[in-house]
Amino acid sequence: MADDLRLVDVQTEHLDDVLRVRSRSFGLMDSGSRDEWLSNNQVFIDDRRMLGVMDGDELVASARYWPFEQWWGGRKVRMAGVAGVVVAPEYRGRGVGSMVMRGALARAVEQGYPLSALYPATTVIYRHLGYEFGGGRFRYTFPAAELRSLGGKEVSVRRAGPADAGRFLELAGQLHSSGRSNGPLVWPEAKVAEWLGEDNSFCYLAEDGFVVYGWQNGKLRVEELIAGSEATVRALWSIVGSGSSISTDVEAYISPDDPAHLLIAMEADKHAVIEHWMLRVLDAPAAISARGFAPGASLEVDLELDDSELSTNTGRWHLSVSGGSGSLTRVESTGDALRLGSRGLTALYAGTPLASVRKAGLAWGGAAADDGAIDTAFSGSTAYMLDYF
Repeated sequence: MADDLRLVDVQTEHLDDVLRVRSRSFGLMDSGSRDEWLSNNQVFIDDRRMLGVMDGDELVASARYWPFEQWWGGRKVRMAGVAGVVVAPEYRGRGVGSMVMRGALARAVEQGYPLSALYPATTVIYRHLGYEFGGGRFRYTFPAAELRSLGGKEVSVRRAGPADAGRFLELAGQLHSSGRSNGPLVWPEAKVAEWLGEDNSFCYLAEDGFVVYGWQNGKLRVEELIAGSEATVRALWSIVGSGSSISTDVEAYISPDDPAHLLIAMEADKHAVIEHWMLRVLDAPAAISARGFAPGASLEVDLELDDSELSTNTGRWHLSVSGGSGSLTRVESTGDALRLGSRGLTALYAGTPLASVRKAGLAWGGAAADDGAIDTAFSGSTAYMLDYF
């Protein structure tokens, strides 16, 4: 790597360079998208959430991250959502991508984010930096006529819009907390209002749920549907299915555990679309204390962590779980302990069974008798996101 490559905070005057590199990575943007892109990135710059690599006076790579919260075990955990990782073609394969990502990870830790997540263009670089698969973004296709027949006409439902953004967030929070959800994002209320105000967002609100859907490539597509009762589940899906005379199919971004799979007589189309996303534990004790755990789980076990990128995670820790909460504290004991690298810890955090983590060579040591209790503590619903960022 050339000696004059250096990590910098991206400034407004660098955005033309970033856009040039981005165009070589993802293609050209139209003028409207470009204006929105510039506006969005100014916010990242102002909050010091956009890093770049300079070669002399030219910016040749950049990355940024969103200030999200993410549900884990029914509790919200701050999460840096990495996006827009771009490297000029002539600098690829020279460690520049790793350099800008290390800068982004360090900044996220500095700003107090226990977790980071991203959708990978390639897994190799991100696994090298300690990321591992955390969950998926699942899209299923259902027959619209089946949805239309689900009923729920006794439920009062009204059209909704930007003014209802706070209520949407409130309902999602209540239901993700009670359902001990893993993975869904929490967006700022202003962004939710923006989404609800889009021309192609058809929004409906019930007392204990809501749906947002629209048209995509000639099909109806559900972006989010959340409900606290069977009657509301039926009512909201029926509204979507009422378009069955125009669209024979409805695509839906939902969890693999969503009750729709159990209510609809015919199974979803077998060709489900899954986009995997990756997770990274940045601050191990903060991530554990913020996460929810299985309410009945009780666990006392030592961990030996080895994080080659974030040394503050490395060392001997004691993991304690009870009453749905967990803690990770440093200890000096020297006995056998479950050993995990950053990828192994992340996989475990995301609910991957310990047997699978061991078979992948990402965990070893410790007492086999503890594995069941560890799995129980981290168990829960399938981790999923509805959003691509």
